[in-house]
Amino acid sequence: MAGKPIPTVEEMLAKLREHASPDRLAGQQRFGIHGSEQWGVSMPDIRAAARGVKDHALALALWDTGIHEAQLVAALVDRPQWVTRQQMEDWAADFDSWDVVDQTCMNLFDPTPFCWQAAADWMERAEEFVCRAGFVLVASRAVHDKQAPDATFTGFFPAMLAHSADERIYVKKAINWALRQVGKRNEALRLAALDLCDELTAMRSPSARWIAADARRELSSPAVIQRLQRKAA
Repeated sequence: MAGKPIPTVEEMLAKLREHASPDRLAGQQRFGIHGSEQWGVSMPDIRAAARGVKDHALALALWDTGIHEAQLVAALVDRPQWVTRQQMEDWAADFDSWDVVDQTCMNLFDPTPFCWQAAADWMERAEEFVCRAGFVLVASRAVHDKQAPDATFTGFFPAMLAHSADERIYVKKAINWALRQVGKRNEALRLAALDLCDELTAMRSPSARWIAADARRELSSPAVIQRLQRKAA
């Protein structure tokens, strides 16, 4: 039985155009979602367009259009086993919106064997969205990698501390996200994350203090503590 035919780039773009909405576009931009070319297509419609399609060449071609929604589809129709380290660098160089960063990292780059090295490299990059991507990868792996040792995650704490004074919103929010996700893995990491919060609070940086206060609020909540206790039991 023949498989589902792979759509062309033009066919995929036509499918996305059907759901373009100027009103939705304006709403997305109010939430900081931007792109060099953006059509205002919702994530449910983007996922629907990508459903059942897996093709590496199509993913590369969609990404190269530079269209915001096409790049989101690209991250969904590609497969981690097809991704190369160079592709990760090429795509990271094009990151221009936090949602493209997050969707690409969580849906595609997270399971690749290059994930940890990319995270370490990108945290040190000057570009806001590339730097964000490094911390997003840690947040994502904290959820998905059930076997990684605690030391893998605490190994990123020095970078979180070093970059916590970065006032750029998409960097500090990613550090906060990574710290919270790491702290929710188990009780030992929760306590280690809270210790890092103490270090951040002692800094004079408003950004560092915000990261600490927000992370501490969640990691000290009864819901998180009880969930980890049940998990340990």
